[in-house]
Amino acid sequence: MEEHGKIHPIKLLFLLLRIATAASSSSSDDDASILTKLAESLTPAPSGWSAANPCDWTGIACDSTDRVTSINFPSKSLAGQLPPELNQLSRLKSLSLQHNRLSGPFPSLSNLPSLEQISLDNNNFSSIPSPFLSNLTSLQTLSISENPNLPPWTIPPTLSDSTTLTSLYAGNTNLFGEIPDIFGSFPNLQNLRLSYNNLTGGLPTSFAKSGIQNLWLNNQAVGLSGRIDVLGLMPELTQVWLHLNQFSGPIPDLSECTSIFDLSLRNNELTGPVPVSLTTLPKLVNVSLQNNRLQGPEPRFADGVQVSLGTTNSFCNPSPGPCDSQVNVLLEVAGALGYPMTLAESWTGNDPCQGWQSVSCDANGSVTVLNFGKQGWAGTISPAIANLTGLTSLLLNDNNLTGTIPPGLTKLAQLRLLDISNNNVSGKVPEFGSGVTLKTSGNPFLGKDVALSEDGNSSSSSGGTGTGTTVGSTPNKNKSTVAWWVIVATIVAAVIVIVVLSLVIYRRFVKNRNSKYEWIKKGSRNGTNKSKKSEDSAVIGYGGFGSELPSQGNADNSDIQVYDGGNALIPIEVLREVTNNFSEENILGRGGFGVVYKGQLHDGVEIAVKRMEATMVSSKGMNEFQAEIAVLSKHVFKFVEPFLIVSSATGKVTTKVDVFAFGVVLLEIITGRKALDDTLPDEQSHLVSWFRRLLNDRDSIRKSLDRTLDPDEEMFESICKVAELASHCTAREPFQRPDMGHAVTVLAPLVDQWKPTTRVEDDSFGIDLHMSLPQALQKWKSGEGSFSMSRSFQNVYTSTTTPSGHSDFASSFKLKDSSKLP
Repeated sequence: MEEHGKIHPIKLLFLLLRIATAASSSSSDDDASILTKLAESLTPAPSGWSAANPCDWTGIACDSTDRVTSINFPSKSLAGQLPPELNQLSRLKSLSLQHNRLSGPFPSLSNLPSLEQISLDNNNFSSIPSPFLSNLTSLQTLSISENPNLPPWTIPPTLSDSTTLTSLYAGNTNLFGEIPDIFGSFPNLQNLRLSYNNLTGGLPTSFAKSGIQNLWLNNQAVGLSGRIDVLGLMPELTQVWLHLNQFSGPIPDLSECTSIFDLSLRNNELTGPVPVSLTTLPKLVNVSLQNNRLQGPEPRFADGVQVSLGTTNSFCNPSPGPCDSQVNVLLEVAGALGYPMTLAESWTGNDPCQGWQSVSCDANGSVTVLNFGKQGWAGTISPAIANLTGLTSLLLNDNNLTGTIPPGLTKLAQLRLLDISNNNVSGKVPEFGSGVTLKTSGNPFLGKDVALSEDGNSSSSSGGTGTGTTVGSTPNKNKSTVAWWVIVATIVAAVIVIVVLSLVIYRRFVKNRNSKYEWIKKGSRNGTNKSKKSEDSAVIGYGGFGSELPSQGNADNSDIQVYDGGNALIPIEVLREVTNNFSEENILGRGGFGVVYKGQLHDGVEIAVKRMEATMVSSKGMNEFQAEIAVLSKHVFKFVEPFLIVSSATGKVTTKVDVFAFGVVLLEIITGRKALDDTLPDEQSHLVSWFRRLLNDRDSIRKSLDRTLDPDEEMFESICKVAELASHCTAREPFQRPDMGHAVTVLAPLVDQWKPTTRVEDDSFGIDLHMSLPQALQKWKSGEGSFSMSRSFQNVYTSTTTPSGHSDFASSFKLKDSSKLP
């Protein structure tokens, strides 16, 4: 029985279930209505969107209650606008409509707690809604690059709601303003690509609180500025592109960034010496530093690192080597001032007495005067000045210098004038000799112990007149002011550091001694039980093979002995076995010295074996055969291995290998040279690596061209674009290479621009050269043309897709300034 005014619990439960069922049905109906609006707003009408239930449409996924969870319809040439109601799909997890022709405003995309992935890059959106990207608490990937028609917009602070964000791609979207300091909210952020925008200001300090690995901020319209010290606090970095900005100051210590393999800092305003820590990064394969004003000795990098230094840097010598002692001292002095650009532009060469700004010398070549007055520089007075023993005058007046006067300056026997007036120098004034004129007025904190607060303001801890009068804070100037516990703590810390370093060195020694070689065991076909060194070899590609090598096992069960240098010894018994005793079924081809056989080792690695024929066994024949093998080993493993890794490791030849080959063909066309020419010196014989060193010098590019081209300025600009494309196609790392669709995008306008002036039917292969490339492709597809192309050609030149997460490649092919190659 029911009491008056109360409902029986069973009936109440039944009622709640009815309400929940009705609500679910209503929500699914709402989702279906929103998808219907989406279908009506798109042209052409998406194929496979005709069923009554939208959950059955192609590219649409729903949960068990018919609520929409995914809209995945990329690269379908769709036009139209997205309905604003999309942000009502409360269970939507993935929205992927990239590589279409969508226009109008971005959907609001706020208050969607389940949304994890947004991929709307490569479209034509024209406005940003408000609010935008707020309360997306599950968002992991945001990819909206290549939407160049957007009005200027800034990264909304509400993006910090997305604490699970791992990838942010917004290149070439008309972003402007400063990068907000919100990256402490993204501890899992790995990829940040904001290239080809109009960002200004400096790098946010919160970068150090994220896990950024891939950082692309290159090619800003005006340019980001300030120092790049925060890079040294980002140990997860692997690839850094900051080129074509206005960053200044020195390159920071990068000793903690041991995973960096690609660093591009070119075309900035960087000064100061290149830190040794940069030259010793273990995984570095490419570094671009040209078009800066770097100073000190020219850096020396490890073999195998592709280095671009250009001609504008102010290294003391034209090749690696130490600088003059006075040059080193003056660089320390400039370092305390932040390495001002005005000094970097003037201080060139290895003799400071040869026209260095603000420096005067005597007849013996000793620096006697440093006139740094009235420059507006910030920084401190370097103690290194005390090493300029011939110095007579030091003018530092009317700047923004802080810190104290180094006591070592009192030891300068020739010093007659020290002017530090009108700065913010503080602390005790050292006792100079009677022959020194000391000017200290305009330093309100001089004679006081000053500590700088977080806001940069000074606070004094002791009284003083500010006129140069010494006001000591201790009763006896000869008594040490260092507490005994500081000394003890320093000694203990030093002992701990020494012990730790000794253990590290010992472990490295033992590891290196035990890792002299590794073995590939028979029967280990799946590559399990890999050692750490094996994994490094597979990733970096310096192990001599493009595959992962299993860890050390019993020598009796081994196929290959692999040494540190990348060489390998394979027993003849193994070669016979894996080539089926050199059977005819395994023949790949025949050469001048013998037959090449294919084989597969027990771990699955495929190899090619060249067997010298008995008739060639002679002193001369053996020498020539060994020379040929040396050439093959040298060029194949040194230059080609990086793309043999995406093939040998996976057993597949990917499109990235085709892209590399296409880039080589482009270089052959514009230079008239072969890809490999053994008649040239080693540093010139390999076309790709030789041409890569010329890319940043337009004069060198012009000199390297095929003489039959004889280009004028307009044609030369087009050739530079082709060279630029070729450099991207032949990048060392496969993921740095574009897809062939992008190559078509770059080359198609040039085809239209540089059509032959006369028709040469015999050389046209049946192609109407007066047609544009798109017209030719369209005619070919429709079967109307009189020429034919292979299926692989069709697959390459009709592909316009870009892998997820790499949509920013298209922007990397644009020349911001035709006088500067990227």
